[in-house]
Amino acid sequence: MSDIWLIVWVMVVLGAFAYAWRKGYLVRLRAYWDKTMEELYKCTWPTWEELKGSTVVVSISIAMLGLFTVAVDQVFFWVVQIVTKMGAS
Repeated sequence: MSDIWLIVWVMVVLGAFAYAWRKGYLVRLRAYWDKTMEELYKCTWPTWEELKGSTVVVSISIAMLGLFTVAVDQVFFWVVQIVTKMGAS
């Protein structure tokens, strides 16, 4: 039974490939790939030192944002506790 399903799936894949070939989708996909590679060759990639420096800046920024978020959360937590205690009494 599983051999029949394997044959069915192979036929479906081959049919989809033939359809894409006939409609020109594969040619367009190849053109897209070639243009993408052409644009990537135009890119200037950072040096190892620039990459390390940027990584440090991003890491410090994330840590500072995290600390700020924790601080604001604690302030709101304390304010809500004070307000609920005042309302309960």
